[in-house]
Amino acid sequence: MSDDFLDPDAPRPDARAPCSDDATRGGARPGGAYPGRARAGGLEVATALAPGQLIARGVCRALSAEHDFACAEEVTLATGLRVDVMALGPKGEIWVVECKSCRADFVSDGKWQGYLDWADRFFWAVGPDFPTELLPERTGLILADAWGAEIVRMGPETRLAGARRKALTLRLARLAARRVQAARDPDAAARRGLA
Repeated sequence: MSDDFLDPDAPRPDARAPCSDDATRGGARPGGAYPGRARAGGLEVATALAPGQLIARGVCRALSAEHDFACAEEVTLATGLRVDVMALGPKGEIWVVECKSCRADFVSDGKWQGYLDWADRFFWAVGPDFPTELLPERTGLILADAWGAEIVRMGPETRLAGARRKALTLRLARLAARRVQAARDPDAAARRGLA
């Protein structure tokens, strides 16, 4: 299991394309750090969030409040792909949500079909001004902003095999526990190499 979720210099095969509004946010940081992130006390912490991160935040808020899902952002799969949002439902269902903030971000994404084998349902989450006609029709669609989201089209269900569901659920549980531990005790996380 990868513990690189706190490492801004970890390889990120799914780096997003720059969007026109990245220039106002400073774009990519020197040394490989992601936009909207800074290092503090050995931990990577959120500063001003990038557009895709704001969409992810709204998605997580809505899935949690309205659908009783537990969400984790930036989850690395066994394949090395990084999911924007992975959500675990009250009945054990697993949804993957890929957040796109602009046309260039979507057009440059050639890996999204690699997520389909890792979820019961797959969704795109986009802002209200995104040209939704670009998105494949046989996928779910969520309209989101920083404060919330609405499921516009439910993604088709493809049930995960039991072994993969168990592995993903365990991965999510361990990831969540480690993130809480790192937030509560940054020094211990740094000693373990998590920061």
